[in-house]
Amino acid sequence: MTFKAPDSLAEQIAHHLAERIIRGEMKPGERIQEQKVTQALNVSRGSVREALLILERRHLIAILPRRGAHVTELTAHKVRSLCTLMSELYILLGNSVANGWQVQADMAPFVQIQQRLAASYARQDIRAFVDDSFSVMRAAYPFADNPYLQETVENLQPAMSRAYFLALEQRKAEMSEFLELFERLLAAVLARDLPQIRIVLTAYAQRSCDLVVSALTAA
Repeated sequence: MTFKAPDSLAEQIAHHLAERIIRGEMKPGERIQEQKVTQALNVSRGSVREALLILERRHLIAILPRRGAHVTELTAHKVRSLCTLMSELYILLGNSVANGWQVQADMAPFVQIQQRLAASYARQDIRAFVDDSFSVMRAAYPFADNPYLQETVENLQPAMSRAYFLALEQRKAEMSEFLELFERLLAAVLARDLPQIRIVLTAYAQRSCDLVVSALTAA
């Protein structure tokens, strides 16, 4: 990707490095040298250090005393732990939408996402499909009105993206299943059926976890 200096320099540096980690261009255990990043992007060392702290908070790197910053390992245990936690966070967001929507127009963003998912499925565009899957949670933030929940989900989302990217090809065969799950989720939210929301989102998280662990084992 082409690096473009933005208003928030540290965040953009973090995003640039995160994309490389998520796409597997930077391998697990690989050291991230501040000086090389500084020279490559023509930015200050202080901005790079701040960016590395952001990446550590997002679980993409670990910063160790006297060893510097390294890309974190992606293991089956970490994937399962992450999916278990994200499942509960998704359920909180789903319940917030179910309890908060007032008129049909409130659900318009989710219907639009459903249409984009269907279009991505028709094109067999897995990356767009995954991106829109994450758009669902962001559309739910206003209903939750919980900055702590939003911050937690946003900090964990890059780690989930990294795991999903590993399993992109495996997800191609499952796109229709995920579309069906999303349809069931929308129906449950419209009915304010909280137990069904838990069932659907738990199934989604478990299926996603199984795909990633399978890809990780095969890698």
